[in-house]
Amino acid sequence: MTTAAETTARLLITCPDRPGIVSAVTTFLFRHGANITELDQHSTDPSGGRFFMRLEFQTPGLDLADKALEQAFAEDVARRFDMEWHISHAARRPRMAVLVSRHDHALLELLWRWNTGELGVDLAVVISNHPDLRDEVERFGVRFEQVRFTADTQAEAEAGMQAILQDAADFVVLARFMRILSPGFVAQWPARIINIHHSFLPAFVGADPYRQAYERGVKLIGATAHYVTADLDQGPIIEQDTARVSHRFETVDLKQLGRDLERQVLARAVRWHVEDRIIVDGNKTVVFA
Repeated sequence: MTTAAETTARLLITCPDRPGIVSAVTTFLFRHGANITELDQHSTDPSGGRFFMRLEFQTPGLDLADKALEQAFAEDVARRFDMEWHISHAARRPRMAVLVSRHDHALLELLWRWNTGELGVDLAVVISNHPDLRDEVERFGVRFEQVRFTADTQAEAEAGMQAILQDAADFVVLARFMRILSPGFVAQWPARIINIHHSFLPAFVGADPYRQAYERGVKLIGATAHYVTADLDQGPIIEQDTARVSHRFETVDLKQLGRDLERQVLARAVRWHVEDRIIVDGNKTVVFA
C-alpha cells in the first residue's frame, strides 16, 4: 500500500499475549480519528506467549496532537496490557551513517537507493578507515570522513567516530566495514548498528567466510544482515538470502556471486529498519515485511 509519509504514523507493540489487545488498540485509534491502513501481528503462543504488533495509521483526522495521543495511549491501553511500545512518524526521516572500508558494492547500493528516494532516510555521513571511496561518496553530495583505524589506534579511532556520529546519526550501517568494533562502542548503539556479513550465519563467522565456504565445498552461499552486539556475528538476524553453487566455483566466483546477495540483503534490512518493521526479541527479530 502506498501512503503519504506526511500523514503516516507507525505503532510497534510488544507485550504478554492475552485476549483483547487488538480490540483495545484499534478501538483507541478509531475513537481518536485515526484510519488504520496496515496491521500485522504475531504471537509466540496464545497461552502465555509474547504478542507483537505493527500497525500504520493515517493522522489527518486525529483529535489529539502527537504528545497528547501518546500520553493517552500510555494511560488508556499500554499500561493495562503491560506493553513496550513506541509511535513514530514517517515524515520524520531517521539519519543514517555508513561505515565502510574498501569494498564499495554494499555502499553504492545504499547510495543509489537513497539518491532515488527509495530509502526514507537522511544520509548524514560515510566514515571509512581508507580514502579510496571518497570520490564515489562525494559525487552523491554526501559528507565523507576518513578515520584511521588499526589495532594500535582503535580507542582513538572509535572516539573520533563517536564524536562524528553522536551529532549526526540515529543509526549506523556497516557496509563491509572490515574492523571489529569494541563492546564499548556497540553498547552506545543498541539495536541501531546493522551489519552485512558475507555468509549465511551461523555458518562461517569471522574473517574470510568465502574462503571457508570454498574449503568446505558448500553447495549454497549466503549473506546475512543483523544487528551488531558485543559477540562477533551473533546479533539478532534481520534478513538472509542464499544462492546455489557447485564444485566448479572457485573462491573468486563465490565472492562475485556473494556481492549481489550482500547488496540486496543489506538494502532490505535497512529499509525495514527505517520503516519500523523490526521488533527485537532477545537474540531474535520479528520482521513484519
